[in-house]
Amino acid sequence: MSDLVEVRDLAVSLGRGRARREILHGVDLTVRPGEILGLIGETGSGKTTLARSLLGLNRIDRGTVSVTGTDVGGLRGGALRAFRRAGSVQYVFQDPLQSLDPDLPLGRSVGEALEVRGSSQIADRVAEALVRVGLDPALAARRPAEVSGGQRQRAAIARALITEPRLLLCDEPVSALDASSRTAVLELLLRLRDSGPGPEADGAGGVGGHRVGQLFISHDLGSVAGVTDRIAVLYHGRIVEAGPTAQVIGEPTHPYTRLLVGSAPTLDGAGLDRTARAALRAQLV
Repeated sequence: MSDLVEVRDLAVSLGRGRARREILHGVDLTVRPGEILGLIGETGSGKTTLARSLLGLNRIDRGTVSVTGTDVGGLRGGALRAFRRAGSVQYVFQDPLQSLDPDLPLGRSVGEALEVRGSSQIADRVAEALVRVGLDPALAARRPAEVSGGQRQRAAIARALITEPRLLLCDEPVSALDASSRTAVLELLLRLRDSGPGPEADGAGGVGGHRVGQLFISHDLGSVAGVTDRIAVLYHGRIVEAGPTAQVIGEPTHPYTRLLVGSAPTLDGAGLDRTARAALRAQLV
């Protein structure tokens, strides 16, 4: 099975002139069809920079970025625009109240990509997408401010799914939600992985007949642990630990990962005292 995402030795710098600095340093990363990879790291570690690089929104200094078989790092101009418009990679943002047009009904926002393509039967496909994420199609007539935060985020996911993507980039998709809405959206992401048509195995997750991979970006290890198959830990622009979720959480090796596990109240192994946390921080140089 070929990887949906293959990143090798990626270095990315941001800023201009003397303010320019390297954000990502030699990053290696893969996302497989039908899996959820958690990318965990503190604010400023480079998580969003990495996600934007997968869409070709950042110029790379070094390395390669292959997404759904396309060398994204080498795309320019019309070829890059065509890659983005193809819809095989879709982004789910942190705050749906900002990512959805406040003046448009949800149905228009969900089906916008189809309008751009000149597709037919848009209303039917919007209704199908809303049902897929557990929403009543009648909500298509409402504006974002007229529904709950959890419903808005589900609508944002429906908008991402309507182009039948192969890869979802979920950037802090539950951090702006209350506890009940957070749980509902996490369960939805699991269902997207575990249900639907899949050509490679019975019950494999899929949209449009292929298996969908997800990159779940978060600073909250507790949320990541509940839905991911593997975890990659990003610290100061470097992947310092990666592996199956149970292994990374149960047997963390890097001091930063051990600090994350010990500070997450919902995980086994949490509850490090102040002295232990300080000792781990002292190792982070």
